[in-house]
Amino acid sequence: MFTGLIREIATVKSYQNNILTINSKHKAKLGDSIAINGICLTVIKAYDDGFDLELADETRSIIDDSKISGEVHLEPAMQLSDRFEGHIVQGHVDCIGKVTHMTKRENATDFIIKVESKYLSYIVPKGSITIDGISLTVNDVYEDSFRLTIIPHTLKETLIKNYKIGTELNIETDLFARYIEHILRHRGEKSVSWNDVDSMQMSF
Repeated sequence: MFTGLIREIATVKSYQNNILTINSKHKAKLGDSIAINGICLTVIKAYDDGFDLELADETRSIIDDSKISGEVHLEPAMQLSDRFEGHIVQGHVDCIGKVTHMTKRENATDFIIKVESKYLSYIVPKGSITIDGISLTVNDVYEDSFRLTIIPHTLKETLIKNYKIGTELNIETDLFARYIEHILRHRGEKSVSWNDVDSMQMSF
């Protein structure tokens, strides 16, 4: 499990035969789970200045190669002793989004992110979403996109500062929204009360 708080901007050294080699200050151990741009991967070899990770077929079928090149967001898996911040992130990419609009405001920048419409039911206004491994808050949801407002600190400390119109992003939607939709679909229910939602969330 992850929190969506980026611990380091690392660098991809190479990507060959499904093996991703990362240069990093983080001292990883064999078997560790590490999120790279929001993708949960397992360390298969560790070095003094980085580590190797292996990408499964399922992962490669979803992500774009641009997400495993150059600089990348890095977050080690959360430990039980850690302070919990951000939100619950699994490191399982649901889909690829694309930046369609960027609007500079007085003390923030708005980003409009387009996604396939089937994923919008898991994206909730004022709810949480993970973009390239970063825990963010959704401001508005539209017919085929959603809006994020990014403050200067987040721009400075993450690779969002490099985003442009057309940049593709790893998207992980809200865990609870996915679970609730799955439960309702298999119950054959079309509506749900807030008491039902509270009960479902408390069971996780």
